[in-house]
Amino acid sequence: MPPEPLILGFDTSAAHCAAALVLGDRVIAQRHEDMAKGQAERLFPMLEALLAEAGTGWRDLSAIGVGVGPGNFTGVRISVASARGLALSLGIPAIGVTLLEAMALGTEGPVLTLLDARRGQVYLQSFGYGAAPEPVMCDPAEITSASHGLTGLTCIGQMANDLAARLGARSAPAANDPAPAIAIIAARVPNASALARPAPLYLRAADAAPSREAPPVMLP
Repeated sequence: MPPEPLILGFDTSAAHCAAALVLGDRVIAQRHEDMAKGQAERLFPMLEALLAEAGTGWRDLSAIGVGVGPGNFTGVRISVASARGLALSLGIPAIGVTLLEAMALGTEGPVLTLLDARRGQVYLQSFGYGAAPEPVMCDPAEITSASHGLTGLTCIGQMANDLAARLGARSAPAANDPAPAIAIIAARVPNASALARPAPLYLRAADAAPSREAPPVMLP
């Protein structure tokens, strides 16, 4: 019987730097630090410390799961560029997971996950309706019970309480932290080596004013 795959998952798409190691479906180590900036400098020291804590190394990894957004423009690029570079150097697949999908993991029945997209908009993805549709950005007022009227609906994320009250649904927190959820989802992906390399999920164009810091270089 082959050994269980060891998966590293990480995410910097929001105001945090988060990472986890998963063996099969078991989380064996995880770290999460809230931070508004500085993820580029903090990510690899965190990953090194996580591997050391678990008594393992880079060459023991079977695959990498990475949060591809939606979220902070530069933060998403940091994670995705790092995952691509690691996958290339280690010769293992990298699997992109949306933060909205990570939020839905572990919740039974139909789920709507939401993130604040600012400017009166939300990022939204629905699950439990058959094939999961692509995430979208929309006005919360456009989300109606007519389009999401399944019984047993659970809303998760920012503004979930208000939306659940309006739709006659229930609200709940995410069952898992982002990094462990990303790693677990990546571990369940079949034929991961055949997938295209992860790409940033940008549902909103970058702000007109560029960052003063040079963004990480995306590998082809």
